[in-house]
Amino acid sequence: MARQNLTQQEWLVMEVLWQAPATLMELVRRLEQEPPGWAKSTTATMVRRMEAKGLITHETQGRTKVFRPALDQQTAALAETRSLLDRVFSGSLGLLVNTMVREQGISREELQELYDILKQAEE
Repeated sequence: MARQNLTQQEWLVMEVLWQAPATLMELVRRLEQEPPGWAKSTTATMVRRMEAKGLITHETQGRTKVFRPALDQQTAALAETRSLLDRVFSGSLGLLVNTMVREQGISREELQELYDILKQAEE
C-alpha cells in the first residue's frame, strides 16, 4: 500500500481495529459510547469508505463481517510523522526535536532515551 495518511475520523476507527478485529456492531458500540459519539449510520459510512480506500478489510463469518486493519499502526504512525515533518518542519528532525524540547521540556528519562537512540544510530 502506498503511503496513506489517515483522517482524524479514520484514526478513531483504526485505533479500535488495532486493538482487535471487530464486527460493524462492535465498532458502532465503541464509537457511539466514546468520543466521537457517532450514530450507527456514521460508523457504517466510515467503514464502507475505509474499505474502499483499502485501509481495512473484512472476512465473512456466517452472515457477519469481521473487519481488520489493512494498515499496521507503526506504518500509519510513520506516514503521519513523515507528513508532519515535511509539512511543518521542512523535513528537519532537529527542528522538530528542538521545538518540542523548548515548548514542553524534556525529562531525564526522555533525554536518556534520545541519547540511546542517537548512540544506536551512530553504530
